[in-house]
Amino acid sequence: MSTWKTLMLQDSASPLMEQLSYFHDHTLMVLVIITVLVSQLMISLFMNKFSHRFLLEGQMIEIIWTILPTLTLIFIAIPSLRLIYILDEINNPMITIKTIGHQWYWSYEYSDFKNIEFDSYMMPMNDMNLFNFRLLDVDNRVVIPFESQIRMLVTAADVIHSWTIPSLGVKIDATPGRLNQITFSSNRTGLFFGQCSEICGANHSFMPIVIESISPNYFINWISKMNEI
Repeated sequence: MSTWKTLMLQDSASPLMEQLSYFHDHTLMVLVIITVLVSQLMISLFMNKFSHRFLLEGQMIEIIWTILPTLTLIFIAIPSLRLIYILDEINNPMITIKTIGHQWYWSYEYSDFKNIEFDSYMMPMNDMNLFNFRLLDVDNRVVIPFESQIRMLVTAADVIHSWTIPSLGVKIDATPGRLNQITFSSNRTGLFFGQCSEICGANHSFMPIVIESISPNYFINWISKMNEI
């Protein structure tokens, strides 16, 4: 989760987020090179007076400064296109969870199991313990097994919301009348926090998301207990 000292991206908890982090670093490196080069050229223009009485045109330098930006864009575009296709790929999901956004809470349905559905509200201050996070914890967490492909079907009941977990690299709009689909997996256990990322009304800031990633054995036990309720 984000803290006060977090200056960059959150630590990745999924293969997709790792790829996004690599692409971020790759693009940032290209931008640093461009910034240094342009800064050096601008400083040299201020510090020196360039004049050449016979210089009317320079075809070679024009070719160079046309080709170099093209190559730079290619270096950015190819990894970006590759990543877009990876993010949209669906690989035999083991579990399907339906998520419905409301003003201002989330509803979840485990479609592969009978009668497992619940609402997830932000935990009030009066009910919090010392280990809870203010404005981020919920009364009912989304429980998933780690190292398993999860398919999330996302929609909304009233206005547009956005279901977002930064550490998993997941961000997808919840649109009324439309069913959006995304897949992800967690490569470690833990709690992963997120919030609605689409302005959806007065209490937009108060509909957090918490995913609890646990081992498959514990997940089976949790499913059994939920079926008994």
